[in-house]
Amino acid sequence: MQINYNLKSASERRTEQFEPKENVGFGNLRTDHMFLMDYRDGEWRDPRVVPYGPFQIAPGAIALHYGQSVFEGAKAFKHDDDEIYTFRLNKNAERLNRSADIICIPALDESMQLEAINALIDVDRLWFPMQEDACLYIRPFIFATEDRLSVSPSEEYTFCVILSPSGPYYSDGFDKAIRLLISERFHRAVSGGTGASKAAGNYAASLKAGKAAAEYGAAQVLYLDANNKQIEEVGAMNHFHVLKDGTVIIPTFTDTILKSITSESILDLGDLLGCVVRQETVMLDKFIADIESGEIIEAGGFGTAAVVSPVGSYIFEDNRIVTVGDGHVGKHTRRIYQVLTDIQKGKIEGPQGWMQLVNRVI
Repeated sequence: MQINYNLKSASERRTEQFEPKENVGFGNLRTDHMFLMDYRDGEWRDPRVVPYGPFQIAPGAIALHYGQSVFEGAKAFKHDDDEIYTFRLNKNAERLNRSADIICIPALDESMQLEAINALIDVDRLWFPMQEDACLYIRPFIFATEDRLSVSPSEEYTFCVILSPSGPYYSDGFDKAIRLLISERFHRAVSGGTGASKAAGNYAASLKAGKAAAEYGAAQVLYLDANNKQIEEVGAMNHFHVLKDGTVIIPTFTDTILKSITSESILDLGDLLGCVVRQETVMLDKFIADIESGEIIEAGGFGTAAVVSPVGSYIFEDNRIVTVGDGHVGKHTRRIYQVLTDIQKGKIEGPQGWMQLVNRVI
């Protein structure tokens, strides 16, 4: 792929390593540039790195009216050799195409996605924030740009990648367990819908549920299936729990659950974690009974942004509260977080190919 570089002048772009004095937060900052590529006449074309800035988009663009848009979330980390490495980026490229297929967006070759992301990171590598638990958060997305008001798939699209120098997802970091609202009013997805995709509309539909969770003092909603019988996933994460023998349980992936790359990684790391990790259908009544009996001793969520989110308690819509274990971060959850983040940071060696060097080209 021949990428055109239209970069900011040296006087306008970062020329020294980013060393923030305060926590940069998550997702708030942008780097100097973005990657763009367009789909027209049946092919992806014109790959380019340009200054970060607003799009020119028609008021009738299909994405604005009918939500034909998908996105991904990935991370890059700086290792002790002062180089930047991406984490399992090929899995994000695969998932972007799965999401695209669900809402009729044309596939984008996975190798082109990886080349685009690496080119942008290389250009803006000085934006990596030099502070504890920091990363470059990577946001690739595709949206429909054709100016048409009839309801059918667009024939024109834009693929874009932006970068966000970021710290931990939760301001309190990993050490404070969160609370989840178990809701029978709100449902994330139903079978046959878009639940297995990172479609933008799925997240718009979650906003009201998120506001309801906050009213209960909860960080997010733990979604149930449409019959309110079994656990599916947390608002922006896959759910998990830990049995008293140390076994980690992740709900079985279905077409109503977004397959988390973090969950897939935990499933692949069973031996390195020193525990059994498996998937099964998790019925709500049994889940709550097992917490109350002590059979379940820890719980939480897996996702790219927060990595591992420990859950200390659940609250129902009648204000009943169920506490997991002692309500704090458990040793198994802590080990999972430590092993995965140590792999990402290059502290320990993970499976072959999980960390990929961002080559210096520019």
